This record gives sequence, C-alpha cells and structure tokens, in this order.
Amino acid sequence: MLEGAPAREGAEITDESGAVVGRVTSGGYAPSLSAPVAMGYVPPALAHPGVELGVIVRGKRQRAAVTPMPFVPHRYHRKT
Repeated sequence: MLEGAPAREGAEITDESGAVVGRVTSGGYAPSLSAPVAMGYVPPALAHPGVELGVIVRGKRQRAAVTPMPFVPHRYHRKT
C-alpha cells in the first residue's frame, strides 16, 4: 500500500481505469515497515513489480504497487 489505511481480506483491487481486476487475500499493518501491506490476486499481466494498482478501502480508492516478496529482506544467516 502506498497510502491510507490497511486493506483487508476481500477488498477489491483495481487497475488505473478503475476496473476491478482482483481481490485482496490478506492485509494489515506491518510494524517492521511502519506501513500497511496487503497480498492479493491479479491477472499475470498486472503482477510485475512496480505496477501501480488501486485498492478500495472503506469506499475510497487508495494507491498500491506490486512488490516482490518478502516485503522486508531477511537478516538471518543459515549455517551450512
């Protein structure tokens, strides 16, 4: 999420024209980022990092962007 409140399960995802293209599967506030995050399904053509979309939260469209997972890089070291 680039702005606003966290999107919750079931929120509609829209493209730049406002057409519904997907749904949020989970979302909430990420303390490690100090920002809201959400995950959802969109068509493969829109699922590339950097693509800007919108999410309808409380009846208002909020800007969001596709970001590769994980949202925060891990900081652990796996012993080999």
